[in-house]
Amino acid sequence: MGELETEARRSRSEIADYFRELADQLEGDGDVTLELEGQTVRLDPTEPVTFKLEGESDWSDGDTEAKQSIEFELVWWRAAETAEEGALDVRE
Repeated sequence: MGELETEARRSRSEIADYFRELADQLEGDGDVTLELEGQTVRLDPTEPVTFKLEGESDWSDGDTEAKQSIEFELVWWRAAETAEEGALDVRE
């Protein structure tokens, strides 16, 4: 399996803790392991890593709330001669 998409409601504090752990792993020399909602992905980001930030909002006439969101994306390239070699290491 090479794709991962998870979603979970968390408090701001829990999300901050998650990002701190991610930051600590990114600063280290080893793999980066992320877990959310029972799925785990093990990554070995190569330098350089492209950091993308995307934000959007959605509101329609008559709505009393607007949906706002931010997506963070890290992109890097790794050597691979097959789709399997290039796939993410995702486990449930």
